[in-house]
Amino acid sequence: MRIGLAVPQYGAFANPEAVIEVSRAAEAMGFDSLWAGDRILNPINPSNPYPTNDGVMPREFAIYLEPLSVLTLASAHTERVRLGTSTLNAPWYPPVLLARALTTLDVLSSGRLDAGFGLGWLEDEYTAVNVPWEDRGARFDETLDVLEKIWFSDVIEHNGPLFTIPPTKIMPKPKQGSRLPILLGGYTPVSLRRVGRRADGWLGVGRPLEYLTGLWTIAQRSAEAAGRDPSSLRFVLRLNVKLTDHKAEPDQIPRSGTLNQIIDYALAATAAGADEIFLDLAQTATTTTEVIDVGGTFLQAMRAG
Repeated sequence: MRIGLAVPQYGAFANPEAVIEVSRAAEAMGFDSLWAGDRILNPINPSNPYPTNDGVMPREFAIYLEPLSVLTLASAHTERVRLGTSTLNAPWYPPVLLARALTTLDVLSSGRLDAGFGLGWLEDEYTAVNVPWEDRGARFDETLDVLEKIWFSDVIEHNGPLFTIPPTKIMPKPKQGSRLPILLGGYTPVSLRRVGRRADGWLGVGRPLEYLTGLWTIAQRSAEAAGRDPSSLRFVLRLNVKLTDHKAEPDQIPRSGTLNQIIDYALAATAAGADEIFLDLAQTATTTTEVIDVGGTFLQAMRAG
């Protein structure tokens, strides 16, 4: 079991001092990974509800730092801890430029990057970057095709419905090998089949475990159908928590609850098949000291099992 922490990135923690302090402390305490997400808008009248029960985007998202810049800063102040995106909304970016940015971070961090991609949930953000909301899944698949060619091949050539690359060499390659580990988000059967067919693992978010394990089964069956080893897939689970002083009702966990309730959920998720769990405290903590202290308690409890 690997344990990670969301790097300070948004809300009150959107500043370089917080990134540096928490990243250094996380590595010193023994965390395995640091993660950053992708958000570009805080619409006054959003096109889609936020994917929680109340449908309201967290107020902390009003200030949000760009994820690869944040992870680059974190990498400069750490040596061992892995770095991950959970998730980059891949269709927003031209894939050649996305490959260059990710490869650069992997090289600068001495091969510590996990590339986590998703589709996002807010149509307004697609509008803002002039990318069609419709057929975003097909754009996602072709983006992954281009990334894999760039990372795998010496000479790259691509002629697809959306992107064209003339025969060329693109260097450097990722530091850690032929390509970056690719993790994909999503909560539809199509998304999970994509995970099983072509990714190294799934990026989930804390929900009822029966629901998550049902989706995970789809990914594993898809991997087997594609002639891949299902046991090679990683199940990485993000917990966006709001800690409470009193016990929350079962249907509120792990979105909110006491720290002990969140720990119990995380341990149950591990038993249910999660390979890595990381904690995002930016929606509940008010200081970096609180992030470090609560994160440390969570880490110790998870290690004790």
